[in-house]
This record gives sequence, structure tokens and C-alpha cells, in this order.
Amino acid sequence: MPAKPNIVFLLVDQLRASSLPLYGETQIKTPNIDRLAAQGVVLDNAISNCPVCTPARAMLVTGRHPQTTGHLMNSVRTRHSELSIADALANAGYKTGWVGKWHLHTGVWPALDRLPMQPDWVPVGRDRLGFQYWRAYNQHMVYFNGFVQSGDWSYERWEGYETDGLLKYGIEFMDSVQDDPFCLFISPHQPHYTPGEFAPAEYYARLPVNLTLPGNVPSEKMHDSLAMYRHYLAMILAIDDMVGNLLNYLDSTGKAENTIFVMTSDHGTQAGAQGIAPWQKKMPYEGSIRVPSIVRFPGQLEAGTRCDALTAMTDYFPSLCSLAGVAVPRSIEGQDVSAAWRGANGAAEQDAIFIMNFSAAFDWLETGKEWRGVRTKTETYVRWLDGRVELFDLSVDPLQNVNVAGRQEYSAREAWLAQRLAAFQQQRGDELVPITKLSDWHDNQRRTVRNGYGELSNPESLPDWSLLR
Repeated sequence: MPAKPNIVFLLVDQLRASSLPLYGETQIKTPNIDRLAAQGVVLDNAISNCPVCTPARAMLVTGRHPQTTGHLMNSVRTRHSELSIADALANAGYKTGWVGKWHLHTGVWPALDRLPMQPDWVPVGRDRLGFQYWRAYNQHMVYFNGFVQSGDWSYERWEGYETDGLLKYGIEFMDSVQDDPFCLFISPHQPHYTPGEFAPAEYYARLPVNLTLPGNVPSEKMHDSLAMYRHYLAMILAIDDMVGNLLNYLDSTGKAENTIFVMTSDHGTQAGAQGIAPWQKKMPYEGSIRVPSIVRFPGQLEAGTRCDALTAMTDYFPSLCSLAGVAVPRSIEGQDVSAAWRGANGAAEQDAIFIMNFSAAFDWLETGKEWRGVRTKTETYVRWLDGRVELFDLSVDPLQNVNVAGRQEYSAREAWLAQRLAAFQQQRGDELVPITKLSDWHDNQRRTVRNGYGELSNPESLPDWSLLR
């Protein structure tokens, strides 16, 4: 058994917290996710700072914000100089692997009809940010018999549904490391939209005949949202089975007791809430930004507990390093919140998280949905580019039906939140401007050449490895 703990990080796609029984959904059962929760810590305030795939994933892997890394939209190539969690762990003797969706590269963008249904590639080298074992794809939506990269420019198909296919690669990697500590990120695309087939029939058979949605879905969106939600819940059931199979593997191989297991999502989905299209995200509302998160570390984190500490996407990198006894790189912008996960008396907590969206489009810079905001444990405060201000008191209005911005009884709190937002923006070199004004951040290969602090060096320059120590 290695002295340092293994890490298994299950990163699902577009799963909002409120769609799991663990966070209140009553129309499905997820016994395996519940089993994981019973053995670990449930995070009640895990927040996706920028609820879009590439920006959120970049924050998770680098521990840095989009204003620094340049991930303002999807399918941006990551700078080779970015230090990743794989770099930090490999420097401490870990074997590292990524299985499934990556989305920190261009892949084959632009895809036909912007809905990729073919193989893509992420070249060997720094485009993989230090992950050694690689059975991944950048971004496609083929859920049955889909594609992962094998070698540099070749690909192979998994057999059957994605959650089963990726699990086999994950087990292949974990079996290969022998006595070395390992870090595996496994990232199925579910429960994200696909223009193809969503899920096996067996999962639809487990659903009730009639589904319901919360009271923040208006009547005019109900029909389309219910149709979407049936596919969504079916895919969640597939994820639950995947969790169970991963847990069973770790138990049967004796790895469970020395493995940190994390499950979370890059962002959520609106599912019609606030009258927004069902599959849409990138909004400052709970459906988009609040994600499920469970952390299990036997003997170190108290089983069956809940933690309400704010946890941002940038916080997983330093927190996992801390739990594993690995030095946190000096490049990190996130917070180590592992003491709060442990339930330590007097553990430092952040009072707010910086939330944001840059572009109305997913893959190019289009104005219309620029906003910045602050999420505390009990409030969401948002400023839009067009001048709108929103403030929701989550303690009495969790569905965010009533905007209380401008009300006298909230004036003091609104002023504090506005100041907190301004401080975040100053800290990150951020301005709320039309996204088209930031078009010079990327070159014609979608590489970041500028950020909120100014012009950057060659996007393929190597990292400053001294930052790992």
C-alpha cells in the first residue's frame, strides 16, 4: 500500500445538485451515490464559478480563474505553461491518468453543425497537462460505442454505453500502477445533451410515468423541460451505476481505505428554471452553478457528514494536495478548504465565491450574456452588462423566484455584496465589458496570448517548474 493516498476523481458533466436525492430530488433512487455519501462528506455549497464546460474544467485542473488562463469559452487550447494537478502529483511520485471528456483543447472544432459526433485528438505533450495514461477525447457526443484517443493520432471505440466503456479504461489504468500512488480523473459526458441516443432503455424503465419539476419552471417551458428531464434522469441513473462499480472495484482490490474519492460536476443545467431553455447553463442561478460534490477519505474525513463551506472549482486542486500531503504549487489561485471538509474547529472559510459568465455563445465570443456575481452561503448577487442587478435570498427563496435587489431591507447587504464583487474583479484583473472587446486574448489557433493582466509569452512555452516547490 503506498504511503500517499490514491485519488479517484469522478467528474460528470452538467449535473446539477438538486437533481440528486441527496439534495432533494424524490423521483429517482441513487443507491450508489447515497452509499458514497454515507461513507464521505457531502458538500452543500459546491459552486461552479463559471458554469460552462471548458472554463469550469480549466479552473478545476489548474486551480486558476479564466481571467488568468484565458478560458472564456469552450474549445480554447490551454497554455502549455499552465501547471495542473497532474503536474503537482507526478512531481510527488504519482502515476496520473485521464479517461473520458477533456475539453481543454480545440479537438476538431469547429465541428459539423457544432454538435461533434466524430473522433478528435489531443496531441501528446503539454496539451494533456501532464496526464500520463490517456484514454480521452476532447469533446464529442457519441454515447454508445463512442471514441477515445489511443496513442497520438489513432482512436478506438468503447463497447456499449459510455459509463461502462470509460470504467474499463479506468480499471485498466488502476490495475497498471502496481504499488505507486495514482490519480485518476474519469469524466463521462453524461448527463449532458446529445443529438444522438441518450441512455440505455433499462434506465428509462426505472423512471416514474409522470415527472414533475420545481415551481421556478414556468408553464410555457414545462412541456419541453419535462421531455428533457426524462433523458436527464435516465443518464443520472447510469452515473449512479458507474459510481457503484467504481466503489466495488476499490473495495475488491483493497484500494478503498487509502483512496480519496471525489465526485462532482463541471456545472449544472437550468431544466427550464427561470424560463430558460432546458439544456442551457451559463446562468447565475442555482440550476447552473450549484453542483453535487462528495469527498470520501476513510479515516481522515468523517463518514456520513455534510459540510456547508463554500467550495469553488479552483479549490479542489489545493485541497486535494493538502489531503494527500503534496505541496500546493505557488501558481494556485484557489483556496485550501480541506480543514473545513474535515470539520476542524475554527477552520478558515471563504465568505463568498466569485461567479461569472463571458459569452452568449459556447464556442465563440458573442455579446449578450455577460455577467459577474457573488455567491455566499445564503445569497446570490449578480450584475449584468446591460445594467440589471439581481439579488436572491436563498435562505427564504431557494428557487430564486423573487429578485430583492433595491429593497430597503436588503440595502446594507446589497452594498456589501457589491463591494465584495468589486474586490474580486480587482483581484482578478476583471472588467465587465462586452466579450467582443476581449477578442485579442486568443490567436487564430484559439491559444491564449493575453489575459486580464496583459500580454503573455508564447502559448507553447514550458511551465516554470520551480512553482511546484
